[in-house]
Amino acid sequence: MTGQESCRNPRFARAYLRVAEQADLRGGAEHRRRLLEGLRGRVLEVGAGQGRNFPHYPGTVTEVVAVEPEETLRSFARRAAERAPVPVTVRAGHAGELPAEPETFDAVVFSLVLCTVDDPRAALAEAARVLRPGGQLRFYEHVRSTRRWAALLEDAVTPLWRRAAGGCHPNRDTPATVRAAGFTVEDVDRFGFSPAPLAPPLAHVLGRATRR
Repeated sequence: MTGQESCRNPRFARAYLRVAEQADLRGGAEHRRRLLEGLRGRVLEVGAGQGRNFPHYPGTVTEVVAVEPEETLRSFARRAAERAPVPVTVRAGHAGELPAEPETFDAVVFSLVLCTVDDPRAALAEAARVLRPGGQLRFYEHVRSTRRWAALLEDAVTPLWRRAAGGCHPNRDTPATVRAAGFTVEDVDRFGFSPAPLAPPLAHVLGRATRR
């Protein structure tokens, strides 16, 4: 879970190691399993963080190429890759310039990443570039609330939150951005999730889309 800004913030990356572990214990691990179920063939995971998705890839996946820009998280991901149930290769890189040839992957995965990248449209354009025709995009993100008062609050706190949380934007409408990037969104499950004991439930989505 890192974009360009968190890549430049190693302190946040170290804190995220603890935050992600706690969130997974509170239900995030099940979200990751649902995100990845049914995938097949070659998969590119963008912003893989410390590799918390790796244990959840099904055996029908033949290879995972995991891209992570932040050095500390990338080192943890490489250790996690050694224990993964499918072959995983961890590479340096970022969402706006993926280290992959065009039309070489059956699926691209974003997991708590599109909130942090500088330009989500550019990241999704790169995903479309490396996907084979009909390839799948899977995304698990926290997103802008559908409640007007909550959405306005998210707008208000975003400038400060972005600086404190590695570039995270809590007010992005990711499903709409995916559609605008030229994908056909086939399924979106929206739910509230509290990733920490004192955090209020935040709007999250699990989604599946295909390259047009």
